[in-house]
Amino acid sequence: MTTIDHYLVALGGNLPSEAGSAAQTLRSALAALTDAGAEIHAVSPFYSTPCFPAGAGPDYVNAAARIGLDVAPDQMLALLHRIEAGFGRTRTRRWGRRTLDLDLLACGAQVLPDIAGYNAWRALPLDAQMTRAPDQLILPHPRMHERAFVLVPLADVAPDWRHPVLGCTVRELIADLSEDDVRAVRRLP
Repeated sequence: MTTIDHYLVALGGNLPSEAGSAAQTLRSALAALTDAGAEIHAVSPFYSTPCFPAGAGPDYVNAAARIGLDVAPDQMLALLHRIEAGFGRTRTRRWGRRTLDLDLLACGAQVLPDIAGYNAWRALPLDAQMTRAPDQLILPHPRMHERAFVLVPLADVAPDWRHPVLGCTVRELIADLSEDDVRAVRRLP
């Protein structure tokens, strides 16, 4: 199978699953991706990150991966959701506690569904973000550029990936974040 080395995926969790701790769950999710035919080209170290939003649960374990798989982005998202469900992920509360979160961050330089749709979700006010979920795939992830817990691990696997709308690399996006947010993302031993 010819693979496409352009899927960027954020991994996270803050509750144990049948696989064990949050870190063990992330490792098992990567194995499940491999079992499904994906090629894991790079995985970041694991990081401890404060729960987002604050007070929503225990701290998270986060990571990022660069993955190759010859499927369309919507098929990749469906695979990620199946793997999440296999580890007990339920979608009862947006940004709530979870055993596993696999976010499709980007597919190369694709912008989906289109630039207008992307910009509409990127501009959504925080209160609407907390209650609304898109009914179609939005790429790149419309909030990734605001989140140290996504960008710090992503810099380990794709530091020079350039955001197709904002025009910045991952390194440049991190430089735009507050130093406190970046420092709060702590590499696990």
